[in-house]
Amino acid sequence: MYFAIICKDRPDALALRARTRPDHLAYLDPFRDSILFAGPFLESGTDNSVGGLIVIDLPDLAAARAFAEGDPYAVAGLFETIEVMPWRKVIPA
Repeated sequence: MYFAIICKDRPDALALRARTRPDHLAYLDPFRDSILFAGPFLESGTDNSVGGLIVIDLPDLAAARAFAEGDPYAVAGLFETIEVMPWRKVIPA
């Protein structure tokens, strides 16, 4: 089942994001075959990341929440909010 993980950074977290990014990418690597797509939200008019979206195929909501909470970004306290929601792919079929 797909889950959308929507995270928004806490204010002034750009330096923390940069420091933690290598660990975040290493954490995602074993899940590459399960990730439908992923990437950062950008601050308007800049290339600064201010959050992120991951859509991932996992067995259930508990697994999706555990995945989100285990992300080094979350562990480091980067996020102000984390939402984990079941998601259905419709287009393209």
